[in-house]
Amino acid sequence: MGKHAKPSGKSANEAPGSAVRTRPLPVRSAVRLRRPVDIWHKPALSALVALAVPDLTLYALGRLDLILYTSAGAMCALYAHGLPYAARARTLPWVVLCMVASLGVALTAASLTTSTALLVVCASLIAAAHKVVCEATRIGPPGNIILTFIAASAFFVPQHPGQMPLHLALALGTGALAWLVCMAPALIRPRGPERIVVARALEAASGLLRTEADAGGGAPARVAHARHATAAAVNAAWHTLFLIPVRTPATTAARAGLERLLVRAESVLGGTGHAIEVAAQAAPHAARFAGAEADRLGDWARELRSGRPLPEVALSAAQAEELPEVAAEAPGPRRPAPGRPRGVRVVFTRLAPGSPLLPIGVRVAVGCVLAGWASMAIGVGHPYWAVVSAASIHQANTTLSWQRALQRTLGNLLGLLLYTALLPLMHLGPLAMIALALACQLGAEAGITRNYWLGSVCVTPMALLLTEFGRQVPAPALIADRWIDTVVGVAVGLACCVLVTNRRAADRIEVALGRVAAAEAVASRLLGERPAAGVDEAREIGWARDRLTGCLVELREAVEVAAGEWWQRALPEERIAHAEQRGHRALAGLVRRLSAPALAA
Repeated sequence: MGKHAKPSGKSANEAPGSAVRTRPLPVRSAVRLRRPVDIWHKPALSALVALAVPDLTLYALGRLDLILYTSAGAMCALYAHGLPYAARARTLPWVVLCMVASLGVALTAASLTTSTALLVVCASLIAAAHKVVCEATRIGPPGNIILTFIAASAFFVPQHPGQMPLHLALALGTGALAWLVCMAPALIRPRGPERIVVARALEAASGLLRTEADAGGGAPARVAHARHATAAAVNAAWHTLFLIPVRTPATTAARAGLERLLVRAESVLGGTGHAIEVAAQAAPHAARFAGAEADRLGDWARELRSGRPLPEVALSAAQAEELPEVAAEAPGPRRPAPGRPRGVRVVFTRLAPGSPLLPIGVRVAVGCVLAGWASMAIGVGHPYWAVVSAASIHQANTTLSWQRALQRTLGNLLGLLLYTALLPLMHLGPLAMIALALACQLGAEAGITRNYWLGSVCVTPMALLLTEFGRQVPAPALIADRWIDTVVGVAVGLACCVLVTNRRAADRIEVALGRVAAAEAVASRLLGERPAAGVDEAREIGWARDRLTGCLVELREAVEVAAGEWWQRALPEERIAHAEQRGHRALAGLVRRLSAPALAA
């Protein structure tokens, strides 16, 4: 992404379209393993339960040929695990409905035509719609790939109109089961998701303090990266807390405690943190106090993750005024800044004409169609695998798509070797096949957060097992088809990523720069005014800080997406750096205004 981009060497005043630049595509970083995501086991176990119940039921009924339709609803259990339970309860039904609607389109097309070429076109259009909608809604992992995998498979399953009601009912019923499974942890840890997201913000703030202490005035790139990571984590945490309804005193108190912790983490963006500036006035060794604050934030993060009671956190008077739940004048939690679009309007805004998501949709549609047709021309019996392979590699820019292409190719090759090794176990019977499919599902979720190729090692045999449930295919032919379709889908999809350039990615930078400038101007105006005690001023400063933080995060995301395009006009590097410096300086001023006078804890 952005870390691979090279400075353009152009001045800030040079016209944006005056030059283009190409960039090499990385290889080593594509296969490097990362640390696993902290909550990987939650979607893994949810999907395991949601799949096991209908699979075993179908086994008892002797109808394993219906497993594709029950898997459609059960796979929805992989979504929305980063959301609070109230928001998750609202979001998952939309995921299930999207899955069932996609399945309905696929089954209808399969019942109306037997033209493979036409079915490839229909599957490709559905894949493009999945990609664009998932990006616009920012539903999060696993994104569009599960929806596309199920729908693309269903396009090529023989179907009669009279069978469709039962098949769609199975998908809808298992989708309801997935909803119940995903909501069940609320009975044990009802505040778990929001505690985790606040813990991430505390850990990011602790990391920023340590990075600043270790850098000692040097390594500005590391400090800037840590500052952006902290701002993004705090911004994400606020958005998560805003999703929590406060209908009871207990909910209000719980959210208030998390808000106080988040404000404390956010104070690190003000320079040296909440308690450090005050402590440094009394002692010359500020680094020692920075280390103590970093340790304190890390300890609080661990307490949040462990489920222990919320720690007591000291805030400044201005911070307390900004959080209305601690102010007698305005009871209730902190609210998001007014004037921001919400709900469906946000999705429509992101999909408006000129959206940078639209070229990505064109890439997916064209790449999937050509991949499916190429698979047909070669004579492979499963062209939908080529469609899914092409859809899976299309990412936000060319660099990420290249990396995903390498990862999918490597993961599928190793996955086919694993499938070959598991063949003797599959011959033990359907129950053994169900157990292997569930084990592969668990392994896929465990590995995919470390790197996509590692998860693909388990996804590949699981996909082949689902094929085996519906109809028996000789293993050599199945393995050969899968490998050929993978290579064809990856090659054609990657070619479309390279040829269909996303010129709007750089336009998004210009829009983001304008928003940062506007938010920074508002922040500068507030900072230029004399401080005045009161809830209204604290709330206005808090809203200005929220807007500026969101704009800075959006600018950095836009830069990283545009920098990953292999053929793109030169980026305004100096303007970007200047805007980020001014923005973070103003953000630090707003945070300090809210944090002063601070009380050391």
